[in-house]
Amino acid sequence: MFDDNNDFINQFSQQGYVLLKNFYDLEKDIKPIQETALQIIAHIAVEYRIDAPCASWEQASSEGMMALMFHDRKIATQIYDAVKHIPALGRLVYKSANQRLMSKLRTKALVGVAYDGYGIRIDFPAEEKFRAYWHQEFPTQQRSLDGLVFWTPLVSVFDELGPVQIAPGSNQEGPILPIHDSGGVGRVGAYSMRLPDEKNLIAKYEIIAPLTNPGDLLVMDYLTLHQSGCNISNRPRWSVQFRLFNFDNPVGIKTGWARSSEPTGELFEIAAADFKRGSGEQ
Repeated sequence: MFDDNNDFINQFSQQGYVLLKNFYDLEKDIKPIQETALQIIAHIAVEYRIDAPCASWEQASSEGMMALMFHDRKIATQIYDAVKHIPALGRLVYKSANQRLMSKLRTKALVGVAYDGYGIRIDFPAEEKFRAYWHQEFPTQQRSLDGLVFWTPLVSVFDELGPVQIAPGSNQEGPILPIHDSGGVGRVGAYSMRLPDEKNLIAKYEIIAPLTNPGDLLVMDYLTLHQSGCNISNRPRWSVQFRLFNFDNPVGIKTGWARSSEPTGELFEIAAADFKRGSGEQ
């Protein structure tokens, strides 16, 4: 495990991400989340009298969810909100191994968990409105300039399902103030944010899209550029996402470790200055 291997620390510092295969225990960490989500799907199917197959997690997470979505998109939203409250999800987020990992990647970090910054994403096929554009995590999950995104799948992610796309090394760009652009598909809030001069910025990097299985963990720096992949399959993509941050960071201390849905130029000036001084560079 990572405790005995320091190679990934250099990779993370330089590339802004690391993929740890089989980081979580399938039986203890992942299956309890899947099983509870399955039961929620089954309960909703009975409530609305919808024929949604739920004989297994594989079936419920794909055929079952698609049946509910086709019946009424609002039902899918209801499940999206409900699965955030699964106890096993909380146990995974607050697992001590996550904190140890961050302490390896951020020496002497005073680790915090963004309590309202975790949940389960359910990304349906061809739903461009809810697909996250290229972005850094810092603008909306601020709390600290020094933070990490933890991403782990609840289903096997293959090419058509739309794996996360990452720009390795982009964490060296420093904080970038995004602009709003709905993209003509009715995006709102964080989904409408775009990077300025995005095309030329992203062209500087060789984009990767790691394929993952339940139990794998992808960790990204708050400043690493990434975006949701396009799901062109016939089933939803299920993933757990949460954020850990370092309390001991000048930007976090100045803002009281607050989260903001509307990043401001003033805050980015502070963050950029901190990054240039070296305290924000990883």
